[in-house]
Amino acid sequence: MSRGAQRTTRQLTDQQLAQQNQLISQANQQSTSDRSQLMPAIQSLLNSQGYTPAQQSAITQQSMGAANTAFDALRERAANRAAATNDTAAAPELTAQLGREQAQTLASQAQQNQITFANQQLKEQLAGLNALGQTYGIDTNLLGHAMGIPAQLLSVRQRASTGSSTGGLGGLFGLGASAASLFG
Repeated sequence: MSRGAQRTTRQLTDQQLAQQNQLISQANQQSTSDRSQLMPAIQSLLNSQGYTPAQQSAITQQSMGAANTAFDALRERAANRAAATNDTAAAPELTAQLGREQAQTLASQAQQNQITFANQQLKEQLAGLNALGQTYGIDTNLLGHAMGIPAQLLSVRQRASTGSSTGGLGGLFGLGASAASLFG
């Protein structure tokens, strides 16, 4: 090959390399731009407190209202039965029993509401971890452990959301549960 042919080959190679570097640079810039646009939403999910106080209040009012309505109907039915049978002696005992059952039901509903609120917060944080892992390729099991979320819960959540029985995000993004278990 002559020097002219070598120079031409080198120039063509340099041009192709410059074009590839330019495309890579553009892709990196676009990726950086996309990530910077996604980060506020991801950060919001990671710092999520779950339902807002107004949402929690609405959920509580609705659930407690439904339970109270059911017991009000039972009290009315008991009063109607007592009036129909003209037996008012049993009414105080029945009213007391309904009151105890209502208190137990409301306490149980309040507990279930608190569990629902906590689950919503955890669900949003897990969604943030998942988005972070997909956006940056971060080991979400390790990050979740740092946030106080057990690695077992992360892998269960991942399997449930993907329908897979394999090891969750850890297998996709790095050391996974084995690295997280070093800290547990």
